[in-house]
Amino acid sequence: MTPPINLLHLADIHIGMENYGRLDVSSGLNSRVVDFLRRMSQAIDLALEQEVDVCIFAGDAYKNQRPNPTFQREFSRRIKRLADHDVPVILLVGNHDMATADRAASSLDIFGVLDVPGVIVADREEVHQITCRRGQPLQVAAVPYPQRSRLLAHDTFKNMTLDDLDLALGEIMHQNLTDLAAEVMEQPDVPAVLTAHLSVSEAKQGSEQSVMIGRDIVVLKSLLANPAWDYVALGHIHKHQELNNGQHPPIVYPGSL
Repeated sequence: MTPPINLLHLADIHIGMENYGRLDVSSGLNSRVVDFLRRMSQAIDLALEQEVDVCIFAGDAYKNQRPNPTFQREFSRRIKRLADHDVPVILLVGNHDMATADRAASSLDIFGVLDVPGVIVADREEVHQITCRRGQPLQVAAVPYPQRSRLLAHDTFKNMTLDDLDLALGEIMHQNLTDLAAEVMEQPDVPAVLTAHLSVSEAKQGSEQSVMIGRDIVVLKSLLANPAWDYVALGHIHKHQELNNGQHPPIVYPGSL
């Protein structure tokens, strides 16, 4: 019998945020950065103690798409700890991770370029077939932040009003989520997780309002409450909450550390 899967779900660490911080003399970093890094280490310590099988980081590793080398080093050290314990890590690209220019790299692309064992950069809508730490199969469907310029890169959408564009984006997201659910249902005996970096209707807002970039797309909760999923791992909203009222599947924002 395949053992149950222990999953670590993190998001929205935003390494580089320095609001209300001061210089930490011992590290040379802002005290807010030190706090975020300590909390990330604490979460990983606990996960390893609990014999975690897979980690999903649901977007926004850094404050912006151009983190300084020290921030990159510290985030990478923590991800490597999981990989060194044979825990596969899925890094979903959030809005603060992705480039604003076409074909420019996201802040997470370096993991894919270096082909870091056990680390997957999820930068497009697709299903990843994962082998967890104890050999359990897992399907992870990824939905990175729905960037308007990428979703609407077609002449059909030129000269539309903002309201019409919102409707078109909603239809695109509906189709993408429907297609991903249909794909994982082709293997009904393999557990499936949806991870997405976006705003969901009925979610209570958190501190993300102070760092929001541009006009947000809101996805209906009903689109995520699909029996195809065993768990929905969200990022983007900074307040910890479960949106499905204890029903299946759990639809969870872990909150920012």
